[in-house]
Amino acid sequence: MKFVLDGDQRDFAAALDSLLSSSDTVAVARAWADGDSAPGLELWTRLAELGVTSLATEASPVEVAIAFEALGKHAVPGPWVESAAYLPVALGHEVDGVATLALPPHVPYALDADVADQVYVGSTPVTAVGELRHSVDRTRRLFAVIGEGETDPAAFDLAVLATSAQLLGAGERILADSVTYAKQRKQFGREIGSYQAIKHALADVRIALDFARPLVFGAALGEVGPSAAKVACADAAYLASRTGLQVHGAIGYTQELDLSLWITKVRALVTAWGTPAHHRSRVLEGLL
Repeated sequence: MKFVLDGDQRDFAAALDSLLSSSDTVAVARAWADGDSAPGLELWTRLAELGVTSLATEASPVEVAIAFEALGKHAVPGPWVESAAYLPVALGHEVDGVATLALPPHVPYALDADVADQVYVGSTPVTAVGELRHSVDRTRRLFAVIGEGETDPAAFDLAVLATSAQLLGAGERILADSVTYAKQRKQFGREIGSYQAIKHALADVRIALDFARPLVFGAALGEVGPSAAKVACADAAYLASRTGLQVHGAIGYTQELDLSLWITKVRALVTAWGTPAHHRSRVLEGLL
């Protein structure tokens, strides 16, 4: 399958990329991880003005996928899937401000409930927020909440699609940074990217991401289920993160390296909004 964006969609993608490229999202993400949400909320406002928070109700799932791939590519922190994908569909209107939710069993904790204006379980508001639970991704602050709420199937599928697009964007960023590093790092007098082992490993990532992308847009158009996109994007992004670590060597494990923002985000998103086992079971049900 090959999907081609139309002119308006390409312009929207370019505008998003331009805004995020000039916003020092790495500094925003690091500040968010350290408990300083002000830069992240300022960026949230700018993205909302660009229309990202209204896409679920006023645009198509294709635009949602475009936006969330950009958010993943630039490691933008915050409960974006909750505020801009699930809740607008479940509530039937755009969310005012920042909102988050828990949706057991697939979303057991509310992401960034400490900075959210509204916290839900499903589509039911809650007033009490429990203790903080730490994620492998330091930009994801998870909170236990008490309450009951039903799952909206259409909203859940859009949230899964948005998470898949985030994984795709993160995988693309890891691959791009790894290719750049492989062209700069020298060993035994040669760029490490000139060695076939490195070339083949990076090529495998490129192929995995290229196979995952059509499933994202196929799911956005209703041609395939969002679970298929989630499985493919999770596998491709995880392969990108493992390969990125191998290419960068020991420095790849350090928190100081910006690559760590994407590697840890991929690890967290692999199980966000449904584990791989859950989504594989949904794919199997669809086939049977």
